[in-house]
Amino acid sequence: MIATAAERARAIAAVLLLTLPPFGAGAQEIEVPQASDRIGSASGATLRGLDKVAGTTQDLSLSSGDSRQIGHLIVMLEECRYPVENPAGEAYAWIDVFDTRADDMIFSGWMIASSPALNALDHARYDVWVLNCTTS
Repeated sequence: MIATAAERARAIAAVLLLTLPPFGAGAQEIEVPQASDRIGSASGATLRGLDKVAGTTQDLSLSSGDSRQIGHLIVMLEECRYPVENPAGEAYAWIDVFDTRADDMIFSGWMIASSPALNALDHARYDVWVLNCTTS
């Protein structure tokens, strides 16, 4: 067990030195993956809709460019992206939600599967969120 703050600091510094690139390796020599190598574009996505009044859910499998209806909302999927290293672990979907009763677009933007509240649909009756991208 490390007893003093100085010993803890030396131990942390030793671990950090092991993870750094070799001395003399400039920034030009370190290969940074390009965005196209890290992010994939899917052919579609699975979304879930919740009717908060009725207490029912509905899963929607949409292809890019398709739309489906949940109650009086029309949900359109524009695009779904995912990290190539972990396609099942995350999804970023651009969706548009149109309210037929108000004749108005009530949501347009990216939704993130792991953080649905980060950019959520704000509707009194319905919730819609992304589950995953369709990669095959």
